[in-house]
Amino acid sequence: MASHILVIFSFLAITCSMAAAGIEPGPLQDFCVADPNSSDCINPKLVKADNFFSGGLHVPGNTSNPSGSAVTSVSVAQIPGLNTLGITLLRFDFAKGGLVTPHTHPRASEIVTVLDGSILVGFVSSFPDNRLFSKVLQTGDVFVFPIGLTHFLSNVGNGTAAAIASLNSQNPGFIPIPSTVFGTNPPIADDVLAKAYQVDKLTIAKLQARFKR
Repeated sequence: MASHILVIFSFLAITCSMAAAGIEPGPLQDFCVADPNSSDCINPKLVKADNFFSGGLHVPGNTSNPSGSAVTSVSVAQIPGLNTLGITLLRFDFAKGGLVTPHTHPRASEIVTVLDGSILVGFVSSFPDNRLFSKVLQTGDVFVFPIGLTHFLSNVGNGTAAAIASLNSQNPGFIPIPSTVFGTNPPIADDVLAKAYQVDKLTIAKLQARFKR
């Protein structure tokens, strides 16, 4: 009985330490190149260098949209060899005044490096403090967004801007706060949102109309 309790406590300790570190389980092989036609890995003997390669990240994304920003992702979908390695790469491009809306990544921390321009970044700590940690970054500056916390990026320079980011998960998740609240299908009841945001139902209806899919 005592040995069983020891095993249970050991398992819990390992699980808690992994959760605290915010990492995914390590792979059990050198690589597991994703097979687009199944949930299995490609036969290692058939793997090629191109399975670990993706080009074109030097090309700016299209920022002609309401947010004035573009996000180019380099994930397992682009590089099958990233499968099980626990990493995703992003490129951000901004028109003047462009914004990456406040959002969270429930399964990853993120580190951002500015390639060009001046970018205001920030994240908010959890309740009840809700402290804003914010800074204007210049070319070459680096900033970290802790796992699960709401954060944003905004171009505050006089021209375009660009940045690159790495996230420690192959599936970090993306939860944009505005559309998650006001663009659900079916919509969250207007009286619930009106009370939560302390505004009238007409204001809620206008916001929901903007994010309606």
